[in-house]
Amino acid sequence: MATVVPARRRRADSFRTETQSFRIHEDVPSTEDTEMNESAPQEDDDVEEEGEPVDEDGQKSEYSDSSEEEGAEDDRVIEDMEKLQNCFAGFRQKYRLIKRIGEGTFSTVYKAEDLLYDSYDNSWDLDRETEKWTPPPLKSFPSQSSATLDYQSQSQRRRRPKYVAIKKIYVTSSPSRILNELELLHDLRGCQSVCPLITAFRWTDQVVAILPYFRHSDFREYFRNMTVPDIAIYMRSLFTALASVHSRNILHRDIKPTNFLYDPASRRGVLVDFGLAEREGYDCKPCVCHDDPATRKSKLRPLINGEAKKGYPREDTRPSRRANRAGTRGFRAPEVLFKCTEQTTKIDIWSAGVILLTILSRRFPFFNSADDVEAMIEIATIFGRRRMQVAALLHGCMLETTIPTIGTSGFSFEGIILWSTSRNEQKDQLADDEKLAVDFLNRCMEMDPSRRISAEEALEHEFLRLGLDESVEGTSEAGDDDEMDILKA
Repeated sequence: MATVVPARRRRADSFRTETQSFRIHEDVPSTEDTEMNESAPQEDDDVEEEGEPVDEDGQKSEYSDSSEEEGAEDDRVIEDMEKLQNCFAGFRQKYRLIKRIGEGTFSTVYKAEDLLYDSYDNSWDLDRETEKWTPPPLKSFPSQSSATLDYQSQSQRRRRPKYVAIKKIYVTSSPSRILNELELLHDLRGCQSVCPLITAFRWTDQVVAILPYFRHSDFREYFRNMTVPDIAIYMRSLFTALASVHSRNILHRDIKPTNFLYDPASRRGVLVDFGLAEREGYDCKPCVCHDDPATRKSKLRPLINGEAKKGYPREDTRPSRRANRAGTRGFRAPEVLFKCTEQTTKIDIWSAGVILLTILSRRFPFFNSADDVEAMIEIATIFGRRRMQVAALLHGCMLETTIPTIGTSGFSFEGIILWSTSRNEQKDQLADDEKLAVDFLNRCMEMDPSRRISAEEALEHEFLRLGLDESVEGTSEAGDDDEMDILKA
């Protein structure tokens, strides 16, 4: 790696704005050759792009903090950490790897101490202005020697270590996928509630991205205890991030709890993992859902007037349809399931709505389908067969089912929430603030993406304005006992 530069120089010097792009810093040769990670799955364009391994709840994450102690890492993880440190010259002088905090299909994320934090510009650090590095002065006694006082003075000036997340991207990832993720993160720098890219570097085919480390809690540990104002604050932070991302015409494509790192103590969240993100309109073809109603009806008339036949035709003459289906099961929007070829940022709004439904119903995961067909059945069970058929026609598809549990009109979100929280639908009613949340949920989970609320509009909704006057207790560093320096008088 490059020699340490003068203080406060930006780490992003390797990025250049020439021709609206940037270069990834290439380090000097290492003494150890880069080894291909043979355990990482090969990439296939026809395979669902679900960037992480499944956890016990069926969800996936490449950036989920672990409660493991540093010494609890198994031998394989320690060996991988050693390989990473040896792969890049000068790595050990800049970062100290602590533990693995996530592993996905295309990458592994480690927590590390930033040893040269004070040597660079750290405008990405949200806490740098509010942190108080020096503790209160110790009371001195006449009996204390000058050497003891000098040692205490130096100890008082010591700051707590600063951490970063180091994302090692597997060599099996497509170079275009890697470049796309880094370019999008670079473009999103400075966006509120969005994880910024500090820097990135590579040697041969090994790429490493340096990201801020955000202290957060496991979604499963706190979501069932959230009050409605707590939920509003959580969702407002998420939609603040989405508004920033969508304003730059970027689709995240993988909105879910494990990709939104939230700290209940500071009530602050940050959106991470842009491995599946892409720019709106990239590599897409026109879909009838963007036509006006009259044009759409004329195009779909043969499909509507034709006799629906059960089963699969022996010779299917219909043209094949290929669309991006990236995302995580249970969070995909209807247009993704129906293979809409012209998807918009509204797919992220649906996924955020699923998160809200999960919190309100106290059930995680709420949708637990094994494939797209089951996902359609789950959505149709809630919204009803009629609305699901209209949504299918919106994208030039037909939906027919004989499953008896799928009713014509479906169920209301209010009834689902009352049932799932063990309240009697006939006797109990939702509180006023819960009704606001349900109204907001209906706007987010609108089957027609053109009628679905946008992130900017969502921030003006009355529900997301709940709790704005409440004081925020604690800071993002509250309770962080990682390598704290305890000073005793």
